[in-house]
Amino acid sequence: MPIAKVNGVEVEFEPGMNVLQVAELGGAEIPRFCYHERLSIAGNCRMCLVEVKPGPPKPQASCALPAAEGQEIFTNTAMVKKARQGVMEFLLINHPLDCPICDQGGECDLQDQAMGYGRDGSRYGENKRAVEEKYMGPLIKTVMTRCIQCTRCVRFITEVAGVPDIGLISRGEDVEITTYLDKAVASELSANVIDLCPVGALTHKPWAFNYRPWELKKTETVDVMDAMGAAIRVDSRGPAVLRVLPRINEDINEEWISDKTRYAIDGLGRQRLDRPFIRRGGKLVPATWNEALELVADKLRAAAPDRIGALAGDLQDAESMKATLDLFRGLGSANLDCRTDGMALGDGPRESWLFNSTLAGIEDADVILLVGTNPRAEAPVLNARLRKRWLAGALQVGVIGEQADLTYGYEHLGAGPAALSSLAGSSSAFVKTLKAAKAPAIILGAGAMARADGAAVVQAAAALAKSFGMTWNVLHSAASRVGGLDLGFTPGEGGKTAAQMTAAGGLDVLFLLGADEADLSATDAFVVYLGTHGDAGAHRADVILPGAAYTEKNGLYVNTEGRVQLGVRAVFPKGEAREDWSILRTLSDRVGATLPYDSLDQLRSRLFEEHPTFGQIDYVAGAQAAAGLDFASLGAAGDLSEAPFATPIRDFYLSNPIARASVTMAECQALAAGPAAIAAE
Repeated sequence: MPIAKVNGVEVEFEPGMNVLQVAELGGAEIPRFCYHERLSIAGNCRMCLVEVKPGPPKPQASCALPAAEGQEIFTNTAMVKKARQGVMEFLLINHPLDCPICDQGGECDLQDQAMGYGRDGSRYGENKRAVEEKYMGPLIKTVMTRCIQCTRCVRFITEVAGVPDIGLISRGEDVEITTYLDKAVASELSANVIDLCPVGALTHKPWAFNYRPWELKKTETVDVMDAMGAAIRVDSRGPAVLRVLPRINEDINEEWISDKTRYAIDGLGRQRLDRPFIRRGGKLVPATWNEALELVADKLRAAAPDRIGALAGDLQDAESMKATLDLFRGLGSANLDCRTDGMALGDGPRESWLFNSTLAGIEDADVILLVGTNPRAEAPVLNARLRKRWLAGALQVGVIGEQADLTYGYEHLGAGPAALSSLAGSSSAFVKTLKAAKAPAIILGAGAMARADGAAVVQAAAALAKSFGMTWNVLHSAASRVGGLDLGFTPGEGGKTAAQMTAAGGLDVLFLLGADEADLSATDAFVVYLGTHGDAGAHRADVILPGAAYTEKNGLYVNTEGRVQLGVRAVFPKGEAREDWSILRTLSDRVGATLPYDSLDQLRSRLFEEHPTFGQIDYVAGAQAAAGLDFASLGAAGDLSEAPFATPIRDFYLSNPIARASVTMAECQALAAGPAAIAAE
C-alpha cells in the first residue's frame, strides 16, 4: 500500500483515499463543514485546509485532494492555522450569532469549530445579510440566515433520498439553499438533513424550543416502526420521550432513519392506556387491576381450550410473545398466531422467512427482483441502500407488483402472480440479465404473501428463485414478525389461524397482545386487549390491560434478516401500565397455569434454552446459511389469483398505533395525501 507522511509520521493508506482521510489515519484532527463520508465531495467550505508537499506553497482543501505516494501532509503549521482562522472569520461574517435561542446550541459544529479554530474577533463592520425562511414541510424548521452553504442537505436529498427537492440557487453573496417551488420535501428520509446540517439553519420543527441537549437522558435502543430494527438513541427528560436520533450501525441503517422512526414519538404520550378498563353496559369504564385480571381469568377458565386463542401484534417484543405462548399452551390451546395479516410463511425452515442476503449484503447483488413489495414505504433505509447500489451502476432491478417511485430505475415486469409464473419462460431482456447475473436476489414482500393465494405465490417465487440461483429474501413490515415465527407463535396441531380466530363464532375468548391490525369486525368473542393505545384493538375490547411501549421496557426484537437486537427502556410505563410479561405472569397465577419465571432474567433464560437463536445477540447467519434452502418445501400448490399485488403499507405515516396517535404523523399524512384527498373528505 502507498505511504504518506502526516506531520512527519509515516501512514499507510488504501489507494483512492483523499488527504483528509489519510491525515485522520495519522491521528490528525481535520475540521470540516461540507465533507461527509457518505456524500459526494463538494469542497466548498474550505475549512479542511492543510499544507501538502510536493505542491503549491498555499493551503489546499484536503477533502478534494487525492492522496498520493510520498506526500507530506502538514495540519498544524502557521500557514494552516492562519488559513483556517480566515475561513472561519469569513463564514461568520453573515452568521447571526444567535446561539442562545438556536435549537442547535450545544450540538453545533460551527460553535465547536469556531472555538477550536477561529479568531477571537472579526475585522468586518458591514451589515450582515439576511435570508428569508424557506418552507420545507412540517418536519424541517428553517432559519436560513444561519446557513453557511455547505450543501450537505442538497447532496443528501439528491443522492441518498433520491428526491431532488432542495437545491442551491444564485451566485456569490446571493446564493441560497431553497426548495425551488416552496414545497415540502417529499421523502420518507427528509429529516436526516437536520442531522447533517452543521449549523442551526435546519432544525426539528416538531421539537422546536422544547429542550436543551444537556438536559436529556440518552438511551441506546432499537426502532420498531418497521422490520429493519434501525439503531436509534432515545432522548428523554423525566417521564417523557423528547426525541429519537439515529445511531451508526453499518450493518443495518448506516446512520439514517426514517421520518416515522424519528417523529412518531409524540404518539407515545397521546391516546395512551394508563389504567385497566372493563366494558360495562356497552361502555369501557376504569377498573382496578384486580377486577380486570379476575374477569379475564374467569372467562379463560370457563371456556374450553379450543375456544380460546391469542394474536400477537406488530410491535411486540420476544419476551411478551414467549409469555403469551407459554400461558396459552399451558391452558391447552393451540390457537396462536402472530401473522395477523394472513402471511403464508412460518412452517418451513428459519431461512424461509428471513432476508438472507442481509441488509448490508444486498449491496453485493447485481440483479434484484422485487415481488409484491414497495421498499420505499416498507423499509425506506433499505430503499436508500438499493439506490446507492443502483447509482454505482452495478444494479438492475425488476418489479412485479405496483408501479411506484422507488427513487431508482427499474423494469416493471407485471402486476400480479401471472407475471411471476411466466417469467422463467420469458425471453425478455431482464430474464437474459438474470441468467447472466453473478449475484441475483429476490425480495418477497408481504403484499405477495398476505393473500388468499399467498402459499401458491410463495411456491411460484421459490421455483423462480431456484431456477435463476437467486438468494431468497423476505422483507417483513412488522417488527415482531420474525421473532414470532422463530418462537413458533403460529397455530399448533388443530389450531386456528388469525382469520379463523377473528371470524364469527371462531372463539369464545380472544386475547390480543398489542394486535391492532387484525380485522375484528366479525368476531363475537370476549376480547381482551393488552396494549398501549386506544386504537382498533382497544375499541373492540371487553377488557383492557395497559402495557408498555417499546421505549418503556427492556425487550428482544428480531429484525427481518434474523438479527436479534436488545431494546432498552428509556422511561417507565405510563400511569398504572405494566410491562407485558409481568401482566401475563400475574394472569397465569389466577388461571391456575403459573408461568415458571418470576423475573425478566428468568424468562430470558428459558427463552434462550428453548430457542438458542435468541441468545445470539447481533448475530446474523446470512446468505451462506441459506445456500442449502430447499425451495421445493416453500409454499404450497394452489391456484394463483389474477389480483395484482399491493403493498400492505397504504399509509406510511399511519402504519401502527403509535404513529396513528402522533399529531406530527397526521400532518405528514395530510400533506402526502394532497389537496385532492383532503377535498374529497
